[in-house]
Amino acid sequence: MLDIAPHLRVDVDSLIAAQHDLGVCDAIWRIAPAGKADAMSAPHLPKVAGIDPAVTPSPHTAAPVPTRTAPAPTPAPAPAPAASTLIQDRLAGMVSDLTTLHELTERLARAGDLTTSLQEFLRAGAALVGARRGLIVLEPSDGLGPGTTIGLGLGRADLGHIETVPRSATSYGRILDGLPDARGGSEVLPEPGAAPGTGGYAAPVDPRHREVAARLGYAASYALPVSAEATGRLGAAVWLYDEQAQPSDRQRDLAGLYVRHAAEHLARMLEVERSRSRLAMVAEELLPSRLPRVTGVQLAARHHTGPSGGGDWYDALPLPEGALGLAVGSVAGSGPSAVAAMGRLRASLRAYAVMEGEDPVAVLSDLELLLRLTEPARSATALFAYCEPAQRKIILAGAGHAPPLLVGERRTEYVETTLSAPLGMLSCWEAPSVELEPAPGETVLLYTDGLLRRTGDPMDRAYARLHAAAAGAPRGVREDPSALCDHILRTVLPDGAADGPGGSDAGGGFAAGPGAGLGAALGAGFGADEDVVLLAARFD
Repeated sequence: MLDIAPHLRVDVDSLIAAQHDLGVCDAIWRIAPAGKADAMSAPHLPKVAGIDPAVTPSPHTAAPVPTRTAPAPTPAPAPAPAASTLIQDRLAGMVSDLTTLHELTERLARAGDLTTSLQEFLRAGAALVGARRGLIVLEPSDGLGPGTTIGLGLGRADLGHIETVPRSATSYGRILDGLPDARGGSEVLPEPGAAPGTGGYAAPVDPRHREVAARLGYAASYALPVSAEATGRLGAAVWLYDEQAQPSDRQRDLAGLYVRHAAEHLARMLEVERSRSRLAMVAEELLPSRLPRVTGVQLAARHHTGPSGGGDWYDALPLPEGALGLAVGSVAGSGPSAVAAMGRLRASLRAYAVMEGEDPVAVLSDLELLLRLTEPARSATALFAYCEPAQRKIILAGAGHAPPLLVGERRTEYVETTLSAPLGMLSCWEAPSVELEPAPGETVLLYTDGLLRRTGDPMDRAYARLHAAAAGAPRGVREDPSALCDHILRTVLPDGAADGPGGSDAGGGFAAGPGAGLGAALGAGFGADEDVVLLAARFD
């Protein structure tokens, strides 16, 4: 006779399993004998020769005569819910939670920069805790920045109101300051006259905090610290409830798991942002911070270094006898090596321009020889123009570079330059120069192909788009080279609405005019990988 083992009871807690990073198999955290089931308590007849005695005997077979009268069976209790049903329900809940976390983390992973990652982090956190608004304060503990505050469903004015509250009176402020009662949790703002300390924190609610909360229309908050294993504290996030409420235990567990994963992603994006900022700073330091003052010509420039750190550059330098040299160029590739190559190329061109600037062909020929001998695996484009403002005369030559655009009252046309290969593409470079005489009030616009590629259109359409933007500039805009650059950026680029002088750009853009330094920028809309360079010279 076979000995049948007792049934087992399996308890599965999906939230605890998810909180401890357990898989579906590891989620079965307690397996213990639970005794025999009720169905097993009734007496069982033994099996003989593999025949189940419960099978109904054939009609022609006589039933065995019992030797004694058996007692009446005791009625069995109502069957308990099957253990498999409980397991399936709990596993289904766990799978649903893990699926939600997987979808949210996948969306976060697709964010390619720090700002987008912070915005996605806020949206996902609000969905998990059941809030509608929130904000995250990025303040790395190492003090290297960048520090920023991003809101969800909160405008700049709303964030400004919140920043007027004393830092220690806010839940996220106590987290950032490392106060002992600020490990993260819910905070319900008490009504006027309520006992202090109501909510998830022991500190009383500041009257100013209560006033701002009433103005913005939120009555409770849920805050969590954002910290990564490698970098430590990154900041704090807080989600705001329109009514006095707090997340359930399940929502807290899911939010905690998501924040722990998202913090590692934010730490990586933070390091990328710092690298980009350092690279953009180096690139800006290699470019002129001040354009020269030359009689008879007005200068303006716009420059934006892409996130990957490209090699686009420009230069304007005074030459002997009142002449002026204008140059733009682009080095193939991106990153630190391209920035370093750009610096070497620009410095070399300045030296050649001082020695033989009146002959742009000779300047570019020397630059070609230098690039071929020092960096044979790299190519670059360049355009150099020798200007005599007093005579309004320009001699220029280009090496695989986009043609300049002449913008005036009566004409807007590209300068017909001789088609030539980029520097480093041929064993010897030489192309004839082009001479032109701009009319009084006309502007010569030099640019890099990043401006054209940034439009997202094919090159022929991009050229047409740039021409239409320059031709459609109002008369007052054409008279100011700085305003003309801003107008072209706003019109040509799909998302590049330039803020004009006085703006700011995290990517490293700035505007320069006669004697002007850093400060005016391209605008916050830039986010593409392409560098953008504009250099405008208006002749009186």
